Amino acid sequence: MDYTLILPVLLYIVLIANVVAAIAILFFERRDVSATWAWLMILFFLPIIGFLIYLLFGRSLKQETFYHVPEEKREAREQLLTEQTQDTALPGTPLHPYRKLIAANRSSGSLLTEATDVRTLFDGHQKFDTLLADIQSAQVEINIQYFILKRDPLGDRLLNALFEQAKRGVKVRILYDAVGSWKLKANDFAAFKQDGGEVRSFFASPFGIFNLRINNRNHRKLCTIDRQIGYIGGFNVGSEYLGEDEQFGYWRDTHLRVLGPVVEELEYHFEQDWDAASRERTDWSTAPIPPLADSTDRVPAQIVTSGPTSETEYLKNMLIQMIHTAEKSIYIQSPYFIPDASFMDACRIALASGVTLKIMIPNQPDHPFVYWATYAAVGELIQYGAEVYTYEIGFMHAKTIVVDGKIASVGTTNIDARSFRLNFEMNAILYDAAIAEELELLFLSDVADSALLTREKYAARPRMIRFKESISRLLSPIL
Repeated sequence: MDYTLILPVLLYIVLIANVVAAIAILFFERRDVSATWAWLMILFFLPIIGFLIYLLFGRSLKQETFYHVPEEKREAREQLLTEQTQDTALPGTPLHPYRKLIAANRSSGSLLTEATDVRTLFDGHQKFDTLLADIQSAQVEINIQYFILKRDPLGDRLLNALFEQAKRGVKVRILYDAVGSWKLKANDFAAFKQDGGEVRSFFASPFGIFNLRINNRNHRKLCTIDRQIGYIGGFNVGSEYLGEDEQFGYWRDTHLRVLGPVVEELEYHFEQDWDAASRERTDWSTAPIPPLADSTDRVPAQIVTSGPTSETEYLKNMLIQMIHTAEKSIYIQSPYFIPDASFMDACRIALASGVTLKIMIPNQPDHPFVYWATYAAVGELIQYGAEVYTYEIGFMHAKTIVVDGKIASVGTTNIDARSFRLNFEMNAILYDAAIAEELELLFLSDVADSALLTREKYAARPRMIRFKESISRLLSPIL
């Protein structure tokens, strides 16, 4: 064998693979133009490594038939959406100022529903103590879904509580993301399954921890208990979320605990993800929905989802529409703030209109490229008058937007292309001044633990940071 021919042949194969990948990106995959150019640059400048990166991160997910909804469930939902189009947000009602926002969310299939007894959870101990108490009191069923679920002291506490409930005869289903929770093993759940528990991994890999689909992860974090109690927000399951990791320190996040009809919406999306995780068609829950308890705390709400199988970027559109409704103030907390041009334009327009825009980000990176792209984006908005704060006593992981102290969004969505286009995400939007004011006050209390990033401070950043920003901005469409 003439080994001198091997290298040219390999290079030729890589060249062909690069061309095929480029054709796929240009003609067959549904992509943002900036993301297309970013991938083409990677393939051009890194012809071998770039192709491997594309295999791991770049492939799009087909929309068709990804989710299965039983016919009767689909028809009933479509009927409700039609009725709501005619009856909600009429002139003179509190929801009338947000009729366009409600309608835009409805285009994604999001019903307008109600939440009662909404509780904001912003500390890890507070959140998990509350969740564990609810799990231990469950009587019928528990559905729980996390992006990151670790086998550490907190994860073991949670899993042991779920395992015990399965032993008692409660229907328990656990759904976790295969990449986010890559350390979980099948034998972690062997006894749980024998007790009747069910567990599935979203986009599991046949190659163990080596997963060829790094993108298109299920980033949602939710739980429903007895069709009465629901949780949605930013906390994953791991000791760092209790502030026990020295690298991050105190972990600041936001989660919601809700009761009422909104729980059925959380279950609806859990059932879709549950089926998609194995491609097995299962019977959806038929347990009766508890009647709405008498309560004056009835909060109009929508559960909005988006992902790589969505027709458009529904969650990004929702957040932009929220910004456009602002008359006085917008408060944003996000660990990653890498908006595209449309989101940045919405922020600039709000600032030019005299709206106060306050943004809070972490003071430390957990992903360097992402952090410096975030720093570049907020640095640009500072020039337009935005107030930007860096959270100094730990890691800021909350994903919230509050507008005018009247409406608020809490969920799993970061302000970046990964959340808007690549991952499966979920947010609750609450049309309620009391909840919005509570989250606004929480933001303001966090300001005391933050530093203001002024124009002067940003302008004086070292050249190395400017270089990092420049590289990160080029990669921002695919971060």
